[in-house]
Amino acid sequence: MSRGGRDQPERRCIVTGDVQPKHGLVRFVAAPDGTVVPDLAEKLPGRGIWVAADRAAIDKAAAKGLFSRAARTPLKAPPDLADQVETGLARRVVELVSLARKAGDAVCGFEKVKGWLAEGRAKVLLQASDGSERGKGKLWTPTGGRWFGCLTASELGLSFGRDHAIHGALAPGGLTGKVIRDAGRLTGLRGHDGGSAAEKD
Repeated sequence: MSRGGRDQPERRCIVTGDVQPKHGLVRFVAAPDGTVVPDLAEKLPGRGIWVAADRAAIDKAAAKGLFSRAARTPLKAPPDLADQVETGLARRVVELVSLARKAGDAVCGFEKVKGWLAEGRAKVLLQASDGSERGKGKLWTPTGGRWFGCLTASELGLSFGRDHAIHGALAPGGLTGKVIRDAGRLTGLRGHDGGSAAEKD
């Protein structure tokens, strides 16, 4: 299905029953031993089972046997499934931002990020969840772009080869679409407000 003329594959969440674009859901598959595993890259073989990128939804699916019901076969969902998803998504976002940096499509540091924002070069503003609110308030979400605060300062720093970083920015194109997708999902797991912008790629 598509909406607004844009090709956005949709799936149904087994918890809420809502049909929505895939970027707001997490895919799970059954391992050969019948254990439910997250498929964050959406490449593992087998029938996909989709759950909203939300900690409460994933916890409910695991606790209530909803994976087994959806697969129509007994499956074992580990109690820390939501933690596995959060850890995996954080790793993916860090790695994607690091690759974007190496391609010249990402910068960090207050002055560099501010410069990109002022010049209209930024598509995404990343700010550490544990950074100073006063300092973060001096920057702004790119026009038509996105803001995310789902990474810690140490995680964001890891993307840029530093001990920590508070501010980062990504240019349009390249890996930025994948960062938006996975950072949006991570926001759902961590509960940070990562959707404060007009465009939802």
